[in-house]
Amino acid sequence: MSKAAISTFLLALLLLAPISRADDTVLSPKLIAGGLDMPIGIFNAGDERMFFILQQGQIVIWDGTKMLSTPFLDLRPFRLVSCCGERGLLGLAFHPHFAENGLFFITYVDARGDIALVRYKVLDSNPNVADLSTAKPILTILHREFTNHYSGNIVFGPDGYLYMGTGDGGSAGDPLNNAQSLSRLLGKILRLDVDTLPGPYTVPPTNPFVGRFGAEEEVWAYGLRNPWRFTFDRDTGDLIIGDVGQSSWEEVDFQPASSKGGENYGWRVKEGLHCYPPSLETCLSDSVQPILEYTHVTGDCSITGGYRYRGTKSPNMLGVYFYGDYCSGKIWGAREQSDGKWFSKLLLQTDFSITAFGQDAAGELYVADHGGAIYKLVDETAPTPTTEPRRRRALR
Repeated sequence: MSKAAISTFLLALLLLAPISRADDTVLSPKLIAGGLDMPIGIFNAGDERMFFILQQGQIVIWDGTKMLSTPFLDLRPFRLVSCCGERGLLGLAFHPHFAENGLFFITYVDARGDIALVRYKVLDSNPNVADLSTAKPILTILHREFTNHYSGNIVFGPDGYLYMGTGDGGSAGDPLNNAQSLSRLLGKILRLDVDTLPGPYTVPPTNPFVGRFGAEEEVWAYGLRNPWRFTFDRDTGDLIIGDVGQSSWEEVDFQPASSKGGENYGWRVKEGLHCYPPSLETCLSDSVQPILEYTHVTGDCSITGGYRYRGTKSPNMLGVYFYGDYCSGKIWGAREQSDGKWFSKLLLQTDFSITAFGQDAAGELYVADHGGAIYKLVDETAPTPTTEPRRRRALR
């Protein structure tokens, strides 16, 4: 084994070490809603409601005590959404001023196989129902060669811009080299200003590739395979990305709030910390390394990125980043240490097909089982005082 391979192996072991104080956490899932049709997203609009994405084209509301009988949004009768497999209604983001303007955004795979980003507004007479007549297409990204790797994750950042994740276009090994090509929007995180009129969006002038010849100016970060999902730490503003691997490694990537964008996370030349394909001896030494990775050896196959806990009801979990695996149903927690390294530990083994994590307005955490249920994640142990490195939020 080469020195480089040994170093990579030792670093992988370090990244998989237990997190401090994780033994004090006994994670328990509490059923919130069942009988749902393929839930793949959990979101809040800043109030007591929770919004669940159902893959075939619905968004439904849990009002804090029960499911509402009328869907918030139902696109199924219009056959706008191509489903299923990795296709479907994929993303939801409420405008930062949703309480005042009623605007929200969705992503889905359309009938042609492309990724559609569309804006809607709620009914003036009923905030629990979307006004279908207000649909405004914002962006369509061509994705017709293969039928997987769409991502479609959308999140408003602390800077007020909309961040949108795209998969690499599909197949295995990114055969079209989309993720490393700055001239294509696939395999990226995009950053859009959706508040500038008259167009559907504009490119923020601070995006890293503005003015670069041959580059798409919407690109914020690249070298991603299928970012499912990414979230901003509501306390620090850091961006944490769960990126689905190829056949051996799943990874978690990190972008600090102070970043000016432009990071290359390595795919298709790297899978996790490792060269891809493995026969390569050297690869992209200047790419950003993941903070965490895990292997498929123990039955895991597809990461579902989650949230860093910032709630108040489970003090042991403060600052822990939660993520899971779709195939094995495992849920891990990872904590950043004072030296900047992250340490992870398995916290819960479930029989869920984990498609999403979510947080409510208070920062409490939830998880979706693709089989049809939403659960709240609760720490059953007595609280233990915790400390963690604090990073001041930096607006981009």
